[in-house]
Amino acid sequence: MTLPKKHILWVDDEIDLLRSHILYLGERGYEITKATNGLDALELIRNEQFDLALIDEMMPVMSGLELLRKLKELRPELPAVMVTKNEAEELMEQAIGAHIDGYLTKPVNPSQVLSVLKGIIDKRKISQDQLSQRWAEGFAELSRLIDEDLDADGWQNLHNRICAWEIELDGLGDVELQEMLRQVRLEADRRFARWIEKIYPLWIGSPPESRPLLSMSVVDKWLLPLLEDKKPVLFLVVDCLRLDQWLTLEPLLTEYFEIEREHYFSILPTATPYSRNAIFSGFLPSEIERLHPDLWSRGDEDEASSNRFERQFLEELLERRGVKLQPGMRYIKVLEQEEAAEFERRVKDYLHTPLTAMVYNFVDILLHTRQSVEVLKEMLPDEAAFRSVTAVWFKHSSLFRIIQAYGEIGGTILMTSDHGSMIGRRGTKVIGDRQTSTSLRYKHGRNLKCDNRHAIRIKEPLKWGLPQRGVNTEYLLSKEDYFFVYPTNYHKYLEIYRGSFQHGGISLDEMVLPVVTLRGKR
Repeated sequence: MTLPKKHILWVDDEIDLLRSHILYLGERGYEITKATNGLDALELIRNEQFDLALIDEMMPVMSGLELLRKLKELRPELPAVMVTKNEAEELMEQAIGAHIDGYLTKPVNPSQVLSVLKGIIDKRKISQDQLSQRWAEGFAELSRLIDEDLDADGWQNLHNRICAWEIELDGLGDVELQEMLRQVRLEADRRFARWIEKIYPLWIGSPPESRPLLSMSVVDKWLLPLLEDKKPVLFLVVDCLRLDQWLTLEPLLTEYFEIEREHYFSILPTATPYSRNAIFSGFLPSEIERLHPDLWSRGDEDEASSNRFERQFLEELLERRGVKLQPGMRYIKVLEQEEAAEFERRVKDYLHTPLTAMVYNFVDILLHTRQSVEVLKEMLPDEAAFRSVTAVWFKHSSLFRIIQAYGEIGGTILMTSDHGSMIGRRGTKVIGDRQTSTSLRYKHGRNLKCDNRHAIRIKEPLKWGLPQRGVNTEYLLSKEDYFFVYPTNYHKYLEIYRGSFQHGGISLDEMVLPVVTLRGKR
């Protein structure tokens, strides 16, 4: 099949001297339309479609820079390459400011022009072809890893690889490849849930040094060593931030920070009352129940109630570890934009505090608001869209500027998440009494019943480090992409919640989390 020719507009007052170049490009699939001045070029741009414009810088009547600016007003999406004898830095800066896409210095030979055209016009197709070839190898590698007997490090490595591929395929837009990768993740989550079902009670029964890093170890492992440096530290917990979302934020911070990224496993259930309290206290939920039995009394759907001791937990943990801070620790929870903006305005007041602990709830709020706001459902139909929106939000957020402020004075940021999330795509019927919790990915109550292929049933909560909440309390933790639906009006609620972002269950996205140390470049 003959590929369509690429249509190039070449504007040069000495265009007739470039016949050999035009012939060379024509033989390689490029159709060249010639113009000898800017006015003619603009008329052609108004009436014809081009893939790229080559513009001579020195022309009578209208200079190349002036033509470039007018071209971008008419067709901002049209790539343009400046061709000039002038190598002055000022001219380059002017051209870049006018959104030039390429730059050639005369004299140019045909192969140089061809290289630039391919680099701009064919870049996407070349990248797509290369990515498709690499994906074939990547798919085989991921499948091989999933079939192996992975340990904790192996599962974290696999999750990293899948996340990296998801981000690469976002740019490709190939629905078939994205679906293949989704099936890879689904199979990985299936195997991961089986592994967790066997290994997690063993983790809970082991001393901290004999198990992988869990939520309770975050402060000991990463925060306490930073406090020894005697520099201001911002301990930032972004509620519900997944690893793939962090990977879209990381490039925005590399200009300002030296970045060290590691990982840990969220405890179960992967929900704020359990995982975040474990981070701040250094305790399992079952241990917290002994110290604060009233914590769970109002139910764990009420975050204001179930997470009201975070500051106290962290202060007690630091005291147990013999850490004394002068003038003390500050704690702030950001639930609304106004609170973030206020902290940003007052950030200089915090920059000399040895430790500021901040919980930032934007991602979690966006996730839950999406379920009830139709326009957000349209904006965030899937994980790829959520990654993109998270990056755009962060780039323009008060949080980004707060982080930069710490970096500028040589402070350190320890940034992590309490749990991730995933899209619930399949419903599974659950039966429980009136006291059963309402969460979609985990349940606690009495006489719980569910298909054991879709969830783990925990009859002995203490072996899983969970609160007993009285006699005969059981837990259900959903696997893969299942969510719980009661038999009453089953199909109605199945349709309401299918496709919603949820957390609390067992999946790589919910459990394998980034913990990142950011040190400002000075």
